[in-house]
Amino acid sequence: MTNQRPPELNKQKKKKNNRIIQNCIVCVLAGGFAFGGTCLGNMLTGNKTQENTNAPSYSSSSKQTATSYTGQINDVSDVAAKCKPSIVEIRTESVTSGNSMFGNYVSQGAGSGVIWTDNGYIVTNNHVIDGASTVSVTTADGQEFPAEIVGADSQTDLAVIKIDATELPVVDIGDSDALEVGDPAIAIGNPLGELGGTVTSGIISALDREITINNETMTLLQTDAAINPGNSGGGLFDGSGKLIGVVNAKTSSEGIEGLGFAIPISGAIDIIDQLMTNGKVTGRPGLNVSLYDYVESGYGFSMNQARYENGVYIVQIVNNGAADKAGLQKMDRIISFDGNEITSSSQVKAILRKHKIGDKVEIVINRNGEEIRTTVTLQELNTTVYEDE
Repeated sequence: MTNQRPPELNKQKKKKNNRIIQNCIVCVLAGGFAFGGTCLGNMLTGNKTQENTNAPSYSSSSKQTATSYTGQINDVSDVAAKCKPSIVEIRTESVTSGNSMFGNYVSQGAGSGVIWTDNGYIVTNNHVIDGASTVSVTTADGQEFPAEIVGADSQTDLAVIKIDATELPVVDIGDSDALEVGDPAIAIGNPLGELGGTVTSGIISALDREITINNETMTLLQTDAAINPGNSGGGLFDGSGKLIGVVNAKTSSEGIEGLGFAIPISGAIDIIDQLMTNGKVTGRPGLNVSLYDYVESGYGFSMNQARYENGVYIVQIVNNGAADKAGLQKMDRIISFDGNEITSSSQVKAILRKHKIGDKVEIVINRNGEEIRTTVTLQELNTTVYEDE
Protein backbone atom coordinates (compact mmCIF):
# COMPACT_ATOMS: atom_id res chain seq x y z
CA MET A 1 0.00 0.00 0.00
CA THR A 2 1.40 3.36 -1.00
CA ASN A 3 0.56 6.86 0.00
CA GLN A 4 1.93 8.34 -3.21
CA ARG A 5 -0.47 11.06 -4.22
CA PRO A 6 -0.74 13.96 -6.61
CA PRO A 7 0.40 17.32 -5.18
CA GLU A 8 -2.17 18.72 -2.76
CA LEU A 9 -3.65 22.06 -3.63
CA ASN A 10 -5.35 24.94 -1.84
CA LYS A 11 -7.69 27.43 -3.46
CA GLN A 12 -6.97 31.11 -3.95
CA LYS A 13 -9.24 33.63 -5.70
CA LYS A 14 -8.24 34.97 -9.10
CA LYS A 15 -10.02 37.40 -11.44
CA LYS A 16 -11.62 34.81 -13.70
CA ASN A 17 -10.03 31.55 -12.75
CA ASN A 18 -9.60 30.03 -9.34
CA ARG A 19 -5.90 29.66 -8.67
CA ILE A 20 -5.09 26.52 -6.75
CA ILE A 21 -1.93 26.83 -4.73
CA GLN A 22 -0.05 24.35 -2.64
CA ASN A 23 0.38 25.62 0.89
CA CYS A 24 4.10 25.03 1.39
CA ILE A 25 7.33 27.00 1.47
CA VAL A 26 10.14 25.88 -0.77
CA CYS A 27 13.44 27.23 -1.98
CA VAL A 28 13.40 27.43 -5.76
CA LEU A 29 15.52 28.45 -8.69
CA ALA A 30 14.21 31.47 -10.57
CA GLY A 31 13.31 30.05 -13.93
CA GLY A 32 12.19 26.67 -12.78
CA PHE A 33 14.00 24.23 -10.43
CA ALA A 34 12.95 23.34 -6.88
CA PHE A 35 15.06 22.83 -3.78
CA GLY A 36 13.09 20.63 -1.38
CA GLY A 37 13.52 19.02 1.99
CA THR A 38 12.38 15.75 3.53
CA CYS A 39 9.24 15.59 5.64
CA LEU A 40 10.01 15.30 9.34
CA GLY A 41 7.63 12.39 9.72
CA ASN A 42 9.61 10.35 7.20
CA MET A 43 12.87 11.18 8.96
CA LEU A 44 11.81 9.19 11.97
CA THR A 45 11.08 5.89 10.22
CA GLY A 46 13.26 3.04 9.00
CA ASN A 47 11.23 1.93 5.97
CA LYS A 48 8.33 4.07 4.96
CA THR A 49 6.28 4.76 1.88
CA GLN A 50 6.10 8.43 0.95
CA GLU A 51 4.82 10.66 -1.80
CA ASN A 52 7.43 11.54 -4.42
CA THR A 53 6.56 15.21 -4.68
CA ASN A 54 9.99 16.22 -4.66
CA ALA A 55 10.49 14.39 -14.63
CA PRO A 56 18.58 9.41 -28.30
CA SER A 57 16.58 8.19 -31.29
CA TYR A 58 12.94 7.43 -30.83
CA SER A 59 9.90 6.33 -32.76
CA SER A 60 8.16 8.89 -34.93
CA SER A 61 4.90 7.77 -33.30
CA SER A 62 5.47 10.49 -30.68
CA LYS A 63 4.62 13.04 -33.38
CA GLN A 64 1.11 11.70 -34.08
CA THR A 65 -1.63 14.25 -33.66
CA ALA A 66 -5.38 14.16 -34.22
CA THR A 67 -8.44 16.27 -33.63
CA SER A 68 -9.95 15.45 -30.24
CA TYR A 69 -13.36 13.86 -29.96
CA THR A 70 -15.98 16.43 -29.05
CA GLY A 71 -19.14 14.34 -28.86
CA GLN A 72 -20.77 12.68 -25.85
CA ILE A 73 -20.29 9.04 -24.85
CA ASN A 74 -22.33 6.77 -22.63
CA ASP A 75 -20.10 3.67 -22.69
CA VAL A 76 -16.34 4.01 -22.13
CA SER A 77 -15.55 0.30 -22.49
CA ASP A 78 -14.20 0.68 -26.04
CA VAL A 79 -12.00 3.61 -25.00
CA ALA A 80 -10.78 1.71 -21.96
CA ALA A 81 -9.91 -1.37 -24.01
CA LYS A 82 -8.02 0.77 -26.52
CA CYS A 83 -6.09 2.91 -24.02
CA LYS A 84 -5.30 0.66 -21.04
CA PRO A 85 -2.40 -1.19 -22.74
CA SER A 86 -0.53 2.13 -23.13
CA ILE A 87 -0.70 2.98 -19.40
CA VAL A 88 1.90 1.59 -16.98
CA GLU A 89 2.38 1.40 -13.22
CA ILE A 90 5.48 3.08 -11.79
CA ARG A 91 7.12 2.28 -8.45
CA THR A 92 10.05 4.13 -6.96
CA GLU A 93 12.46 3.81 -4.05
CA SER A 94 14.55 6.56 -2.51
CA VAL A 95 17.34 6.00 0.02
CA THR A 96 18.28 8.81 2.38
CA SER A 97 21.26 8.81 4.70
CA GLY A 98 22.84 11.20 7.16
CA ASN A 99 19.68 13.15 7.96
CA SER A 100 18.25 11.05 10.74
CA MET A 101 19.41 9.85 14.12
CA PHE A 102 18.07 6.44 13.07
CA GLY A 103 20.40 6.16 10.06
CA ASN A 104 19.39 5.27 6.51
CA TYR A 105 15.80 4.80 5.51
CA VAL A 106 14.02 3.78 2.33
CA SER A 107 10.93 5.59 1.11
CA GLN A 108 8.68 4.14 -1.57
CA GLY A 109 6.30 5.78 -3.97
CA ALA A 110 4.00 4.91 -6.84
CA GLY A 111 2.49 6.58 -9.84
CA SER A 112 1.49 6.02 -13.43
CA GLY A 113 2.99 6.55 -16.87
CA VAL A 114 2.08 6.73 -20.55
CA ILE A 115 3.94 4.72 -23.20
CA TRP A 116 5.18 7.36 -25.64
CA THR A 117 7.19 5.22 -28.09
CA ASP A 118 7.22 1.53 -28.96
CA ASN A 119 10.89 1.23 -27.95
CA GLY A 120 10.37 2.03 -24.28
CA TYR A 121 10.12 5.78 -23.67
CA ILE A 122 7.47 6.53 -21.05
CA VAL A 123 6.06 9.91 -19.98
CA THR A 124 5.16 10.59 -16.34
CA ASN A 125 5.27 13.44 -13.81
CA ASN A 126 8.47 14.91 -12.44
CA HIS A 127 7.07 14.63 -8.92
CA VAL A 128 6.56 10.87 -9.37
CA ILE A 129 10.26 10.13 -9.98
CA ASP A 130 11.89 13.12 -8.28
CA GLY A 131 14.63 11.94 -5.90
CA ALA A 132 14.17 8.27 -6.78
CA SER A 133 17.22 5.99 -6.59
CA THR A 134 15.41 3.17 -8.40
CA VAL A 135 12.41 3.16 -10.72
CA SER A 136 10.47 0.14 -11.95
CA VAL A 137 7.65 -0.16 -14.47
CA THR A 138 4.88 -2.74 -14.77
CA THR A 139 3.07 -2.87 -18.09
CA ALA A 140 -0.61 -3.69 -18.54
CA ASP A 141 0.23 -7.31 -19.42
CA GLY A 142 2.05 -7.77 -16.10
CA GLN A 143 5.67 -7.53 -17.27
CA GLU A 144 8.03 -5.69 -14.91
CA PHE A 145 11.06 -3.71 -16.07
CA PRO A 146 13.73 -1.59 -14.37
CA ALA A 147 13.64 1.97 -15.72
CA GLU A 148 16.17 4.76 -16.05
CA ILE A 149 15.33 8.44 -15.76
CA VAL A 150 16.03 10.10 -19.12
CA GLY A 151 15.04 13.66 -18.21
CA ALA A 152 12.78 15.66 -15.93
CA ASP A 153 11.45 19.19 -15.75
CA SER A 154 10.03 20.60 -12.52
CA GLN A 155 8.58 23.68 -14.20
CA THR A 156 6.10 21.63 -16.24
CA ASP A 157 6.04 18.60 -13.88
CA LEU A 158 6.94 16.31 -16.79
CA ALA A 159 9.51 13.52 -16.91
CA VAL A 160 10.60 10.80 -19.31
CA ILE A 161 11.83 7.36 -18.24
CA LYS A 162 13.05 4.46 -20.41
CA ILE A 163 12.67 0.69 -20.21
CA ASP A 164 14.44 -1.93 -22.32
CA ALA A 165 11.51 -3.18 -24.37
CA THR A 166 10.24 -3.16 -27.95
CA GLU A 167 6.92 -3.31 -29.77
CA LEU A 168 5.12 -1.64 -26.90
CA PRO A 169 1.53 -0.34 -27.38
CA VAL A 170 1.96 3.39 -27.99
CA VAL A 171 -0.57 5.96 -26.84
CA ASP A 172 -2.56 7.76 -29.55
CA ILE A 173 -1.90 11.51 -29.26
CA GLY A 174 -4.86 13.89 -29.37
CA ASP A 175 -5.26 17.67 -29.56
CA SER A 176 -5.93 19.35 -26.21
CA ASP A 177 -6.20 22.74 -27.95
CA ALA A 178 -9.43 21.57 -29.61
CA LEU A 179 -11.16 20.74 -26.32
CA GLU A 180 -14.30 22.46 -25.08
CA VAL A 181 -15.81 22.51 -21.61
CA GLY A 182 -18.16 19.54 -21.30
CA ASP A 183 -16.18 17.22 -23.58
CA PRO A 184 -15.74 13.66 -22.27
CA ALA A 185 -12.65 12.94 -20.17
CA ILE A 186 -11.45 9.45 -19.22
CA ALA A 187 -8.60 8.95 -16.74
CA ILE A 188 -6.57 5.73 -16.57
CA GLY A 189 -3.91 5.13 -13.94
CA ASN A 190 -2.67 3.33 -10.86
CA PRO A 191 -4.62 4.72 -7.86
CA LEU A 192 -3.28 3.80 -4.42
CA GLY A 193 -0.22 2.34 -6.14
CA GLU A 194 -1.83 -1.09 -6.38
CA LEU A 195 -4.89 -0.73 -8.62
CA GLY A 196 -3.23 -0.43 -12.01
CA GLY A 197 -5.46 0.05 -15.05
CA THR A 198 -8.25 1.76 -13.11
CA VAL A 199 -10.59 3.70 -15.39
CA THR A 200 -12.68 6.70 -14.30
CA SER A 201 -14.74 9.00 -16.48
CA GLY A 202 -16.20 12.48 -16.45
CA ILE A 203 -15.96 15.66 -18.45
CA ILE A 204 -13.59 18.54 -19.06
CA SER A 205 -14.72 20.93 -16.33
CA ALA A 206 -12.57 23.91 -17.30
CA LEU A 207 -9.74 24.92 -19.61
CA ASP A 208 -6.63 26.97 -18.87
CA ARG A 209 -6.74 26.76 -15.09
CA GLU A 210 -3.74 28.59 -13.65
CA ILE A 211 -2.43 26.26 -10.95
CA THR A 212 0.57 26.62 -8.64
CA ILE A 213 2.15 23.36 -7.49
CA ASN A 214 5.41 23.27 -5.53
CA ASN A 215 5.86 26.95 -6.36
CA GLU A 216 5.57 26.23 -10.10
CA THR A 217 2.70 27.94 -11.93
CA MET A 218 1.15 25.86 -14.71
CA THR A 219 -1.87 26.10 -17.00
CA LEU A 220 -3.85 22.88 -16.68
CA LEU A 221 -7.04 21.13 -17.74
CA GLN A 222 -9.64 20.59 -15.02
CA THR A 223 -11.76 17.44 -14.93
CA ASP A 224 -14.31 15.83 -12.63
CA ALA A 225 -13.09 12.32 -13.51
CA ALA A 226 -12.01 10.72 -10.24
CA ILE A 227 -8.29 11.31 -9.59
CA ASN A 228 -6.64 9.53 -6.67
CA PRO A 229 -3.17 9.00 -5.17
CA GLY A 230 -1.14 7.05 -7.73
CA ASN A 231 -2.94 8.49 -10.77
CA SER A 232 -0.12 11.00 -11.23
CA GLY A 233 1.56 10.55 -14.60
CA GLY A 234 -1.35 8.59 -16.03
CA GLY A 235 -3.40 9.49 -19.08
CA LEU A 236 -6.44 11.67 -19.59
CA PHE A 237 -8.22 10.66 -22.80
CA ASP A 238 -10.99 12.06 -24.97
CA GLY A 239 -14.05 10.14 -26.13
CA SER A 240 -12.21 8.56 -29.04
CA GLY A 241 -9.33 7.30 -26.89
CA LYS A 242 -6.77 9.95 -27.79
CA LEU A 243 -4.43 11.30 -25.11
CA ILE A 244 -5.34 14.89 -24.23
CA GLY A 245 -3.48 15.29 -20.93
CA VAL A 246 -1.07 13.85 -18.37
CA VAL A 247 -2.74 13.70 -14.95
CA ASN A 248 -0.75 15.54 -12.26
CA ALA A 249 -2.88 16.97 -9.44
CA LYS A 250 -6.07 16.94 -7.43
CA THR A 251 -7.47 18.95 -4.56
CA SER A 252 -7.07 17.66 -1.03
CA SER A 253 -9.64 19.72 0.85
CA GLU A 254 -11.77 17.58 3.11
CA GLY A 255 -15.13 16.76 1.59
CA ILE A 256 -14.24 18.13 -1.86
CA GLU A 257 -14.16 15.76 -4.83
CA GLY A 258 -14.36 16.10 -8.58
CA LEU A 259 -11.45 18.54 -8.91
CA GLY A 260 -8.62 16.92 -10.82
CA PHE A 261 -6.04 18.45 -13.14
CA ALA A 262 -3.94 17.36 -16.10
CA ILE A 263 -1.15 18.83 -18.21
CA PRO A 264 -2.53 19.61 -21.71
CA ILE A 265 -0.77 17.35 -24.20
CA SER A 266 -0.51 19.83 -27.06
CA GLY A 267 1.75 22.12 -25.06
CA ALA A 268 3.69 19.20 -23.60
CA ILE A 269 4.90 17.54 -26.82
CA ASP A 270 7.86 19.88 -27.32
CA ILE A 271 8.90 19.53 -23.66
CA ILE A 272 8.72 15.73 -23.92
CA ASP A 273 10.79 15.70 -27.11
CA GLN A 274 13.46 17.90 -25.48
CA LEU A 275 13.60 15.62 -22.43
CA MET A 276 14.02 12.61 -24.69
CA THR A 277 16.80 14.14 -26.79
CA ASN A 278 18.59 16.43 -24.29
CA GLY A 279 17.57 15.15 -20.86
CA LYS A 280 16.44 18.67 -20.01
CA VAL A 281 14.57 21.65 -21.40
CA THR A 282 16.85 24.22 -23.01
CA GLY A 283 16.44 27.81 -24.12
CA ARG A 284 14.64 29.13 -21.05
CA PRO A 285 15.66 32.55 -19.72
CA GLY A 286 16.72 32.82 -16.09
CA LEU A 287 18.25 35.07 -13.47
CA ASN A 288 20.42 32.10 -12.50
CA VAL A 289 19.77 32.40 -8.80
CA SER A 290 17.98 30.40 -6.15
CA LEU A 291 15.16 32.24 -4.40
CA TYR A 292 13.54 31.74 -1.01
CA ASP A 293 10.09 32.95 0.04
CA TYR A 294 10.57 34.10 3.63
CA VAL A 295 7.72 34.68 6.05
CA GLU A 296 8.05 35.30 9.76
CA SER A 297 6.78 31.81 10.56
CA GLY A 298 8.76 30.15 7.78
CA TYR A 299 10.08 26.65 8.32
CA GLY A 300 13.49 25.14 7.82
CA PHE A 301 15.43 28.33 7.23
CA SER A 302 17.19 30.36 9.89
CA MET A 303 16.86 34.11 9.50
CA ASN A 304 17.10 36.95 11.96
CA GLN A 305 13.54 38.19 12.24
CA ALA A 306 14.72 41.49 13.64
CA ARG A 307 16.71 42.11 10.48
CA TYR A 308 14.81 40.47 7.65
CA GLU A 309 11.36 41.39 6.38
CA ASN A 310 8.88 39.06 4.71
CA GLY A 311 9.66 38.71 1.03
CA VAL A 312 11.64 36.96 -1.70
CA TYR A 313 15.36 36.61 -1.04
CA ILE A 314 18.27 35.58 -3.27
CA VAL A 315 20.02 32.72 -1.44
CA GLN A 316 22.33 31.33 -4.16
CA ILE A 317 23.91 32.90 -7.24
CA VAL A 318 25.37 31.11 -10.29
CA ASN A 319 28.93 32.17 -11.09
CA ASN A 320 28.94 34.64 -14.02
CA GLY A 321 25.19 34.29 -14.26
CA ALA A 322 22.75 37.05 -15.12
CA ALA A 323 22.25 38.16 -11.51
CA ASP A 324 25.96 37.87 -10.71
CA LYS A 325 26.89 40.11 -13.65
CA ALA A 326 24.24 42.64 -12.60
CA GLY A 327 25.85 42.92 -9.16
CA LEU A 328 23.14 41.18 -7.19
CA GLN A 329 24.18 39.50 -3.94
CA LYS A 330 23.01 36.81 -1.54
CA MET A 331 20.27 37.95 0.83
CA ASP A 332 19.15 40.74 -1.48
CA ARG A 333 15.35 41.03 -1.18
CA ILE A 334 13.57 41.49 -4.50
CA ILE A 335 11.11 44.38 -4.32
CA SER A 336 10.06 44.54 -7.97
CA PHE A 337 10.89 42.79 -11.22
CA ASP A 338 10.07 44.08 -14.69
CA GLY A 339 7.91 46.77 -13.09
CA ASN A 340 5.88 44.31 -11.01
CA GLU A 341 5.84 44.26 -7.20
CA ILE A 342 7.18 40.91 -6.02
CA THR A 343 5.85 38.96 -3.03
CA SER A 344 6.63 35.37 -4.11
CA SER A 345 9.23 33.57 -6.20
CA SER A 346 6.48 32.12 -8.39
CA GLN A 347 5.79 35.68 -9.59
CA VAL A 348 9.42 36.04 -10.68
CA LYS A 349 9.25 32.81 -12.67
CA ALA A 350 5.92 33.78 -14.25
CA ILE A 351 7.51 37.02 -15.47
CA LEU A 352 10.56 35.18 -16.78
CA ARG A 353 8.33 32.96 -18.91
CA LYS A 354 7.20 36.06 -20.81
CA HIS A 355 10.78 36.92 -21.80
CA LYS A 356 13.54 35.42 -23.89
CA ILE A 357 17.28 35.04 -23.47
CA GLY A 358 19.04 38.37 -23.97
CA ASP A 359 16.15 40.55 -22.75
CA LYS A 360 17.10 43.36 -20.38
CA VAL A 361 14.82 43.50 -17.34
CA GLU A 362 14.80 46.07 -14.53
CA ILE A 363 15.01 44.70 -11.00
CA VAL A 364 14.74 46.58 -7.71
CA ILE A 365 16.21 45.00 -4.59
CA ASN A 366 16.63 45.93 -0.93
CA ARG A 367 20.09 45.38 0.52
CA ASN A 368 20.55 46.11 4.22
CA GLY A 369 17.79 48.71 4.12
CA GLU A 370 19.04 50.41 0.94
CA GLU A 371 16.95 50.25 -2.23
CA ILE A 372 19.01 49.48 -5.33
CA ARG A 373 17.75 49.57 -8.93
CA THR A 374 19.63 47.77 -11.72
CA THR A 375 19.13 46.01 -15.05
CA VAL A 376 19.64 42.28 -15.58
CA THR A 377 20.39 40.77 -18.99
CA LEU A 378 18.67 37.39 -18.97
CA GLN A 379 20.72 34.29 -19.74
CA GLU A 380 19.84 30.68 -20.45
CA LEU A 381 18.85 28.98 -17.23
CA ASN A 382 21.82 27.35 -15.49
CA THR A 383 21.55 25.45 -12.21
CA THR A 384 24.96 23.89 -11.82
CA VAL A 385 27.69 26.20 -10.50
CA TYR A 386 27.21 28.58 -7.56
CA GLU A 387 29.57 31.19 -6.26
CA ASP A 388 30.03 29.35 -2.93
CA GLU A 389 30.84 25.95 -4.48
